[in-house]
Amino acid sequence: MQCKFELKLLAASAALLFSGSLLAAPFAYSTNEKSGTVSIIDTQTDQVVGSFKAGQKPRGAAITNDGKYLFVSDQKQNALLVIDLAKKSISDTIKLDESPEGVGISHDGKWISAANEEDNTVSVIDTTTHKVSYKVKMQGKNPEHAEFSPDGKWMYVSAEEAKYVDVVDLSKRASIKLVEVGERPRGIGFLPDSSRAYVANEAAGTVSVFDTSKHEVIATISVGTRSNGVKVLPNGKKVYISNGGDGTLSVIDTATNKVTATIPVGKRPWNMDVTPDGKKLYVANGKSNSVSVIDTETDKAIKEVTVGDTPWGVFVH
Repeated sequence: MQCKFELKLLAASAALLFSGSLLAAPFAYSTNEKSGTVSIIDTQTDQVVGSFKAGQKPRGAAITNDGKYLFVSDQKQNALLVIDLAKKSISDTIKLDESPEGVGISHDGKWISAANEEDNTVSVIDTTTHKVSYKVKMQGKNPEHAEFSPDGKWMYVSAEEAKYVDVVDLSKRASIKLVEVGERPRGIGFLPDSSRAYVANEAAGTVSVFDTSKHEVIATISVGTRSNGVKVLPNGKKVYISNGGDGTLSVIDTATNKVTATIPVGKRPWNMDVTPDGKKLYVANGKSNSVSVIDTETDKAIKEVTVGDTPWGVFVH
């Protein structure tokens, strides 16, 4: 009897440890525009483990450094929704300007950026108070993405209806330079040391590489058709570009600024994120209603996960 009891105790302990490891795993959150939901993917099993409502048309998002809140732009309500991830429900709503899209977060976790397309502004929100601290007027037209440099000095903003990137000096809270890139710039990614930035130009099918010390384009890389999303690995060695027209990802080696691989994924791949250890990349396939999972060591797609209707992007924490 004692032997059976000990076996049961060991089994229960193992189950508890297993469930605890699952709870501790990073999760990938897919914002689904047409279904107005966020799908939750367990990055250990690459399975959807839940979903919740997130306004009428969720798009860009950012997760606070402590993992407690998800900030999601809702284009139809002109608002930034603050979602309590423990409760899977909206805890606050922040009024923004017209048609918010891309959302970013500063490296220190203190600030959220929200690009307001129709007003040509970027709102900067305090993550503690959930209040808009200030707004920056853009020189370019129709801001799509607004990304903080890891060193906290700059914000680069893509002007979707033009071929420019606004350089925002965060100490001055103003756009100080407008830099010409390819037609219809979209996603932006910085190297971890903030020395370079990569900007995908959708209409041109290229990526502009910035030297951030001068805020100048130092290289242009040809990628796939309708290039839009950008994600840099945590170690800074590779940059992934999603090509919406091709249904592929281009992999750029940052040491050479050359494309080293092309990865087939779903239809209209869009915005991406990577696990903290850099081993898995998740990309939203807007017209496949799915998320592709990429092994970043082999640069191969290892799984396609069904999510909600028209996923805009994936955000991992």
